[in-house]
Amino acid sequence: MSQTLKGTNSYGTKLGESTCRASSVKNMAAPRTPNLKPFPPLQNDLILRAARGERTEKVPVWVMRQAGRYLPEYKAAKGDKKFFATCRDPELVSELTIQPVKRFPVDAAIIFSDILVIPIALGMKVANDPGEGPVFAEPILKAEDVDKLKPDFDIQEELGYVYEAITLTRHNLEGKVPLFGFCGAPFTIARFMVENVSAGPNINRTRRFLVECPEAGHRLLNILKDAIVRHLVEQIAAGAQIVQVFDTYAGELGPGLFARYELPMLRAISMEVREKLAERKIAQVPMILFCKDVHFALEELSKSGYEVVGLDWTIPPLHARRLMGPKVTLQGNLDPVMMFTTKEEIRKAVKEMVEKFGTQRYIANLGHGVMKDTDPDHLGEFINAVHKYSEDMNAIS
Repeated sequence: MSQTLKGTNSYGTKLGESTCRASSVKNMAAPRTPNLKPFPPLQNDLILRAARGERTEKVPVWVMRQAGRYLPEYKAAKGDKKFFATCRDPELVSELTIQPVKRFPVDAAIIFSDILVIPIALGMKVANDPGEGPVFAEPILKAEDVDKLKPDFDIQEELGYVYEAITLTRHNLEGKVPLFGFCGAPFTIARFMVENVSAGPNINRTRRFLVECPEAGHRLLNILKDAIVRHLVEQIAAGAQIVQVFDTYAGELGPGLFARYELPMLRAISMEVREKLAERKIAQVPMILFCKDVHFALEELSKSGYEVVGLDWTIPPLHARRLMGPKVTLQGNLDPVMMFTTKEEIRKAVKEMVEKFGTQRYIANLGHGVMKDTDPDHLGEFINAVHKYSEDMNAIS
């Protein structure tokens, strides 16, 4: 049975009702006075234990794009506010982040933000919100365009609103579940910067840029890598307890270009984040790498320095376990379109998925983000089924 809640939730507020006022500060990047109070103690550490390879009594579950437009309360809270303006409103971001935690028994929250805050911080000018046409007014089309970026940007001035939202959300969650931070991976962000993805498909332009302008391509990816490392470290410093790197378009590179251009960047991100955390005496957190369509490099991903590797829905769980070995936690990977079948079929698919992955060193998720027309009740069925079948399996093992 789905535990989708109606009326009120465990926080005592009505679904769709604001738990905090929208910020009166418009487009403010730099954070206001930080909240220096200790964070509330964590009540549910299932995902953190699974990521570290520790035993769990049931499989933890969350979903990519967990906070967002498939929820009616998201639409009510956001109203007609533009997307990037929403991202810059820490109080509204906190509310949107917590909405799924109120509705579902998920084992983590993920901060509401976007991977494209990094190119904006690097100086690219926004033309439109995602989905409303070309995102950037002047995409990168030639090698000289890379020189226009500002890699030494003041990270607190440009992205402080993200870190303020993370700190605020950690307090507002009251320790119920851990909070994810995230970012895009270099190639995936570059694809938006070069191709202006919302303008229409042109999947060859970024790969062509890398091979036609290899020096500029490496420079672009390195600029993005450095910004990603800084962004992840600041998210963790602000209170993120686990982070994920999204490489949605990595599979387009194929084995050769992925190994040459992107894999070294992904490895460097993991290593450099840990080094900078150690330098600042900030506690390490688990890191997840999700590379969509990279079925050709599963072994390489398992050795890339991340505690968890996320899998898309095209990768058979048993195949992934054989190739990736016992020292990495796997995450995934039910096809998001399964949320459009019957609840009975969802339960069957979840049972099969959990049986194949096993209940340990495993975090359940969809194989990509939840789709915007998904019925929240069906997503609730997915989440509850993961907990039920994994608890049953642990009870007889």
